Amino acid sequence: MVLVTGGTGFLGSTLIKILVDQGTAVRAIKREHAVIPDALVSSSLVQWVDADITDYFALSAIFTDVTQVYHCAAKISYQPADHAAMLHVNIEGTKHMVNLCLEHAARLVHVSSIASLGVSKNGELITEDSKWDDGADNSKYAVSKYESEMEVWRAIMEGLDAVIVNPSVIMGVGSGSKGSGVIFNMVQKGLQIYPPGTVGIVDVEDVAQLMVMLMNKPEISGERYILNSENMSNKELLDRISKLLGKPSPTIEAKPFMLGIAWRAAKLVSLIKRERPSLTREAALAAASKLAYSNKKIVDATGYLFKPVDRTLEETSRLF
Repeated sequence: MVLVTGGTGFLGSTLIKILVDQGTAVRAIKREHAVIPDALVSSSLVQWVDADITDYFALSAIFTDVTQVYHCAAKISYQPADHAAMLHVNIEGTKHMVNLCLEHAARLVHVSSIASLGVSKNGELITEDSKWDDGADNSKYAVSKYESEMEVWRAIMEGLDAVIVNPSVIMGVGSGSKGSGVIFNMVQKGLQIYPPGTVGIVDVEDVAQLMVMLMNKPEISGERYILNSENMSNKELLDRISKLLGKPSPTIEAKPFMLGIAWRAAKLVSLIKRERPSLTREAALAAASKLAYSNKKIVDATGYLFKPVDRTLEETSRLF
């Protein structure tokens, strides 16, 4: 039996669709009130189970006959109010998953993040060998993914058969108005300002296909792989999306000091209105970061050809 966590999420649902299309029976974990995607509602090959990944005993009952696990579930947030819950879900949840995989001798493909790879030195490409810097100004999300990945490495040292993938920003059909889909919504509404940073992008189908490919390569174990199609500036990304949506490209660069003013103003407004800030310090820092990622290791290991970002953007833009 194949187990997938985060089954109703953007990546998890795409992965399940690929597995089902291959005729694979899947047991999928979801949150109690999560909505099952239309494409998977009627599939007889998917067994949906409501469970909290931080509940070890609930997870333990689900692991019966499980031989392969794809751990996609995670909480992503740059809101300070979410920090404690995010650290708990991402770290504690992963700890339970790897311990149960060890107990049941199940092979694991763990979805980490490029955020767990730290920052580059002197503008160099970030690779799987890049070192995490505790002294860097890391977001709480990055810390949660790094600590989660450490749980996997700990279990690997104890005999776990596992592979780790570190996707860059995941885009593609199915993102909806959340996650990377927010970018399309912002451009659709007439975005005029662009952040100065750079970003790595990968299509959701590429991530899911590579996860299945790695799962079915038992000779690969105890390895991590960056999954990234292309690196580009935020300006270039927004220009391409603007063209596809028939909207003017943003022309005003948000300088670091402007972002600093913006997140502080957003925090002040949120305190007055007693609501979440529209921009946080962590989100502003992430938008200004200039990082680039190498996909050489995964290409050398699998020969995989990533979908060009232009094609990903074109396919996604049709939904907007």
